[in-house]
Amino acid sequence: MEKERKPISFGLAVIPLIIMITAMSFTIVVFEGAPHIPLILGTVVSAFIAWRAGYTWKEVEASIYKGIRLALPAVVIIIIVGVIIGAWIGGGIIATMVYYGLMLISPEVFLMTMTIISAIVALAIGSSWSTMGTIGVAGMGIGISMGIPAPMIAGAIISGAYFGDKMSPLSDSTNLAAGVVGVDLFEHIKHMLATTIPGLVIAFSSLLVFRATIFWLWCD
Repeated sequence: MEKERKPISFGLAVIPLIIMITAMSFTIVVFEGAPHIPLILGTVVSAFIAWRAGYTWKEVEASIYKGIRLALPAVVIIIIVGVIIGAWIGGGIIATMVYYGLMLISPEVFLMTMTIISAIVALAIGSSWSTMGTIGVAGMGIGISMGIPAPMIAGAIISGAYFGDKMSPLSDSTNLAAGVVGVDLFEHIKHMLATTIPGLVIAFSSLLVFRATIFWLWCD
């Protein structure tokens, strides 16, 4: 006899999330451990709540597989990022970028240039992590060689990389968000412009304000 399903309330649905976040905070901050056990704990609690609500194990298992399929592209991209970074460093590509970057880019416009380059690269490849791990590493080396503070360089690179990642139709997170809620990908990107464009404008304006300070440090 099939068990009658009970509707899962919002309060009950967020219990696994609260437990997972609490356990993860204690594990990482207090015990300085890995987040794997809290993630498994959250999964177990979610499965138990679904079972108590009347769902069978096959249905729970199917939902788990669906979640894995949605997250798999992000996992693959992270693996590829590690391969790319190692290959670029081992092949001397990062060192070459630093060498020519010092020759071609002026310290006065370096931060703005890195923001634009990071945004273009991330938009083209759809990955902020790949951009920061390749172009970002080279940009950090160039900027430090020019005497520019590392936090400013990181801010410029990350601002551009995340903007390009959010706007790219190849981005794993953008595709994942659109797929989960069931909306058109480009419609999702269009609505994100309302938050990403102002963020990039604020970041770029801040870099323009810092430009005089950076030029003074370089001349000094």
